[in-house]
Amino acid sequence: MKISIAADHRGHAAKERINILLGEMGHEVLDMGTDGTKSCDYPDTAYPAARAVADGKAQRGILICGSGIGMSICANKVAGVRAALCHDELTAELSRRHNNANVLCLASDVLGEELMRRIISNWLKTDFEANGRHARRVEKITWIEQGKDPNDMKDD
Repeated sequence: MKISIAADHRGHAAKERINILLGEMGHEVLDMGTDGTKSCDYPDTAYPAARAVADGKAQRGILICGSGIGMSICANKVAGVRAALCHDELTAELSRRHNNANVLCLASDVLGEELMRRIISNWLKTDFEANGRHARRVEKITWIEQGKDPNDMKDD
């Protein structure tokens, strides 16, 4: 799987370790920066990584900043991206299974390296339950991205 990855200065060290992990897992990494610990603005790296997912250049994305919040907000502004800020294996699994999250956001200031590894592993191996209520709810998210009211969706 091709995975876009990006971080700000606070997530840089974690990004570098995750790049190695993803390679060991057999994934191709599309690294969108940052390339150091000099202070930078998280939107500058979040956008190209999220855009790569939305444009189909990557199947998934992983974004890392100090809290994970800024990256999550930025990524979710890109149509076609469903970014989830996850703090444990369960939220990572549910973000995939129920929400079809295609971008994982991580908090480098909160999560240790081993927990990040477990979160990423769970997130990558979990499939979307693409039927019933979960598919309907993700479709409603798409409607919202298109400026439509999800309450106007017709039930089949």
